[in-house]
Amino acid sequence: MKLRLVTYNVHRCVGVDRRLDVERVAEVIAALRPDVVALQELDVGRARTRGVDQAHKLAELLKMKSRFHPAMKVEEELYGDAILTALPERLIRADSLPQYKRVPGLEPRGAVWVAIDIGGGRELQVINTHLGLIPREQQRQAAALIDHWLADEQFTAPAVLLGDFNATPYSKTYRMLRAAMRDAQVGRPRPPTATFPSNFPFMRIDHVFLAGDIKVCAIESPYDARARQASDHLPLLVELELPSAA
Repeated sequence: MKLRLVTYNVHRCVGVDRRLDVERVAEVIAALRPDVVALQELDVGRARTRGVDQAHKLAELLKMKSRFHPAMKVEEELYGDAILTALPERLIRADSLPQYKRVPGLEPRGAVWVAIDIGGGRELQVINTHLGLIPREQQRQAAALIDHWLADEQFTAPAVLLGDFNATPYSKTYRMLRAAMRDAQVGRPRPPTATFPSNFPFMRIDHVFLAGDIKVCAIESPYDARARQASDHLPLLVELELPSAA
């Protein structure tokens, strides 16, 4: 079975042209024909983005369902991450990640985990996350993911951890995660694809990590005018071939 997964930091659907356009983001995603979409930086009911529930609206436009986790709550306003899919799924966990309290004012971070039915009584475990900006903060959050999420008895292969990690392959945070799972982009015939910033991508901070007998069939990141404008990140698509049922 083949599945197309996308990770995409949508920057609250405000493009590099400073235009709020949820529909444009949906068009960028739809062009990739994904089965599963992991989104970061979504606003839900926030005045700054006209009160739109972006997780619900994007899911509606893509004809999918969403599982949203608010990493940050300001009264009724929410901000966080979501997993969208039209496939049968169940929520396993949605929770916050540790904060680095030595630096005041850092944005809260979280993760959301769903199990997606891939047929034959099998599931694909998918965790979407968005780590902090400061290395020590990232490392605490990566350690929490490794020790308390990936180590959970429900997190069984085949499995995917993906999102915006704000960490390049030269960072300690990346090395921690790479020791626990394999990077979908490493070992490919072509050089790894960078996704940030969208107008001139040279940083590889959006990652897809894999566990289990999963074959990477294709990796793609669009660079058309619409994708370059829609967010400060480009989406990263990974097409996976999952093992057949025994």
